[in-house]
Amino acid sequence: MNVHKVTLVVIDFDDIGVEDVKYHLEETKYPNHCMYPFIVDTETVDIGEWDDSHPLNRRDTFDAEVKRIFSK
Repeated sequence: MNVHKVTLVVIDFDDIGVEDVKYHLEETKYPNHCMYPFIVDTETVDIGEWDDSHPLNRRDTFDAEVKRIFSK
């Protein structure tokens, strides 16, 4: 059996907050009980106003923007 550490970026368009994000990821009943995610750590960053040209909304700038905002 393996354990996987997965880094996931969630853009919270509905402003549900980190606790609800954790709840929904951990409490979802995955088909055939194939996985049981457990959130170990979270970090929240205010990215300002969202628009279609935001760097997180573009494939060519997404990776660099994630590194930039979470390196502070």
